[in-house]
Amino acid sequence: MISTTILLSNLGARDRTLFHRCALADSSRLARVFWKFLTNAGGATCTILAATLPLLIGGAAADIGRHALATLMLSHLIVQVIKRTVGRPRPSRGTTATALIAEPDRFSFPSGHAAAAMSVAFIYASAYPSLALPLVVLAVGIGMSRVFLGVHYPGDVIIGQIIAVLTGVAVLQG
Repeated sequence: MISTTILLSNLGARDRTLFHRCALADSSRLARVFWKFLTNAGGATCTILAATLPLLIGGAAADIGRHALATLMLSHLIVQVIKRTVGRPRPSRGTTATALIAEPDRFSFPSGHAAAAMSVAFIYASAYPSLALPLVVLAVGIGMSRVFLGVHYPGDVIIGQIIAVLTGVAVLQG
């Protein structure tokens, strides 16, 4: 039987290896501009606007906005508690990688941008199933941008997105 420590160590090593394969340090300027633009869609301004603008419309749109805002806030709280408990340093602080954008803090695990983007996308995808695929693809792309730009490991992004989906399910059932 594999111990938890060995399992986590192996997962961490694979996460770092995958990160080094994905980071864009030697990429074209156009690729960096694209991923920087996309990563901003998962930032606070865009996700808060996406969750709150429907509140101004009222009716069913306001209900969806309230669910999106609740999911965004709860998932962010969970992410921040885990970040400060785990304390995993960002790739630029634990490897030879260079971050291609400003890092919002020193903690990597889990990704707040990935959680925020997926929180809003999940709620809207649940409310508008015909838009589910493009919304989820956008949220996944935002998560990938965080790895490509050197500020998160792939595992940080995946766990952030899982937190968002689980929070969204809880909000919709509550």
